[in-house]
Amino acid sequence: MTFHKNPVYKRTFHVEGKSFKNAGKVSRQVKTLLQDMKFPADIVRRAAIITYEAEINICSYADRGEITLEVSPKEIIIESKDQGQGIEDIELAMREGYSTATDKIVSMGFGAGMGLSNMKHFSDSFDITSEVGKGTYLKMTIRIKNP
Repeated sequence: MTFHKNPVYKRTFHVEGKSFKNAGKVSRQVKTLLQDMKFPADIVRRAAIITYEAEINICSYADRGEITLEVSPKEIIIESKDQGQGIEDIELAMREGYSTATDKIVSMGFGAGMGLSNMKHFSDSFDITSEVGKGTYLKMTIRIKNP
């Protein structure tokens, strides 16, 4: 894919909430898209991890959500918006190992309390807002360093 005529690629993926039936599907699609665009492997890996963690949070905690991928030559922006329970204490939720996962979620191998911290770690910029009873919005940016 070239960016000469169209400087930005943008796509929104819908994620089913409270269901793991398709968990990981969006992150696999994002990975394939970025590979097809010939991004370096480390950029693809970071974007796939961020997307996977956002997707699993929607599958675990929200009624529904969407993840938007926006790509330009200078940056990759991943936004996650969900409608769900929201986060009561963002500072606490950002601590590695803190989790509100149910026993069912943990029994499936999720809910280790690393999702938000992983998203922040693999992003060059990370923003989060949440309203209890409404949902959560995340914006993560990966800057592309030109050779």
